[in-house]
Amino acid sequence: MTVTDHFLEFVKFDTQSDEETNLTPSSPGQMVFAKHLKAVLLGMGLEDVDLDDNGYLMATLPANTDKDVPVIGFIAHMDTSPDMTGRHVNPRIVKGYPGGPIVLNEEQDIVLDPEAFPELNNYIGQDLIVTDGTTLLGADDKAGIAEIISAVAYLQAHPEIKHGKIRIGFNPDEEIGLGAHKYNVEKFGCAFAYTMDGGALGELEYENFNAASARVTIKGRNVHPGYAKHKMINSIRVAASFIAMLPRWETPEHTEGYEGFYHLVGIEGSVEETVLTYIIRDHDRDRFESRKKEIEHLCRKTNMEFPGSCSVEIKDQYYNMREKVEPQMYIIEYAEEAMRMAGITPKVQPIRGGTDGAQLSFKGLPCPNIFAGGENFHGRYEYVSIQSMEKAVEVIVNICRIVEEKA
Repeated sequence: MTVTDHFLEFVKFDTQSDEETNLTPSSPGQMVFAKHLKAVLLGMGLEDVDLDDNGYLMATLPANTDKDVPVIGFIAHMDTSPDMTGRHVNPRIVKGYPGGPIVLNEEQDIVLDPEAFPELNNYIGQDLIVTDGTTLLGADDKAGIAEIISAVAYLQAHPEIKHGKIRIGFNPDEEIGLGAHKYNVEKFGCAFAYTMDGGALGELEYENFNAASARVTIKGRNVHPGYAKHKMINSIRVAASFIAMLPRWETPEHTEGYEGFYHLVGIEGSVEETVLTYIIRDHDRDRFESRKKEIEHLCRKTNMEFPGSCSVEIKDQYYNMREKVEPQMYIIEYAEEAMRMAGITPKVQPIRGGTDGAQLSFKGLPCPNIFAGGENFHGRYEYVSIQSMEKAVEVIVNICRIVEEKA
C-alpha cells in the first residue's frame, strides 16, 4: 500500500478527542482505531507491538546493522480536533491541481479558494486530498501515521538501507493537550524521537509556546434592578472591565512569529457570577511568567474597586521544548540533512502552539516536530498534498540512514 492508500483508509475512522470525558483515550473511536493500527503493525511483522489500556500503541523495527546505533523513535497522534466533526469523512483527490478555487461542496456552496487561503498557490500541479466540506480531513495527524508506517514498510523492503532499532509510537488525545500525559517514555526506550505532526513541506520545529490556562471568576451581587442603586454589583459588567484592561493588541489575531498573547476562549455569566477562561502563550519564559503575573495584578486591581469579587486560578500546561533540545542540536541537524537529501529546503520556525513533543522533551525524550504535509488543520478547508506526504516518508527513511551512518 502507498502512503496515500494508508491515509485514505485511516481518515475513515472517527477519532475526535473529547475534553469533557476525563477518560484516556477520551473517546471510544480512538481505541477502535488503535486496535486497527495494532493489526496493521502485526501484519507488517514488527516486534514488541503493544497497545495498553490507555490507547498508547508502540512497536519496534529491529536494527539491521552491527553498529551500536542510538534507538530513535517516530511519533504521531491518533485523535482529530474537537473543533469540527471527523465522522463520515469523505476525502477526494484533486489530481494535478490547476490553481483557482476548489469546490468542496456544490450543494452547500463550500469552496476552498486561494483568495482566502493563498498557500494553495504553492501546490499548483500537485495532487491534493480535500474534504467534501462537511468534516475536517484528519491530516492532523493521520498523515503522520500513514507516513511513519509507509517509511517502515520501505525500510523492510530495502534491507540494503542500514539502520538501528526504530521505535514507533501512536498516542491518543494530543488535540486536548493530553497526548503525552500517560506516555511511558522509559518503555518507549529511545535516545530521541520526532513527532510527524507539522504542517507544510519542510517545516522543522523545536520551539513552541510556554502555555498556561487562567480561569477568572468574578462574583457579583444581584438585587431587584428597580432598587439596585449602590447595591447591585453586575459581575458581567465587572468582567467586561477586566477584559478591557488587557492589552488590546496582544491577542492571537494581532500577533505572529515569536509574539505571545492572551486569548479569551470562553465567557459564561450572569449578574451573580461570571467566569472568564483564558489561555496564555509566549515563547520567552520570562515574558510568559510576566503575563501570568499581569492576570493576577488585574484581579487584585478589580478587588480594589469591588472587594472580594475577583479570584483567579492559573495552571501551567506545557513549556518551550527549546531548552531541552538545544543541548542536543545534532537531532535538528540530522533532520535538516535528511530534508536536503530529499531535495527539501528546511524551514526551521517556532510552533505557535504546542505539540506532544514539547511535553515529551520535558519527560526526558527530546522530540522536535517534522512536517506531515497538511494545511488548514481543524476545519472543513483542511487538505494535504500527496507529494508532501511522499517527501515526509523519504525524510523519515533518510533520518534512519543518517543516524546509522554517523553512529
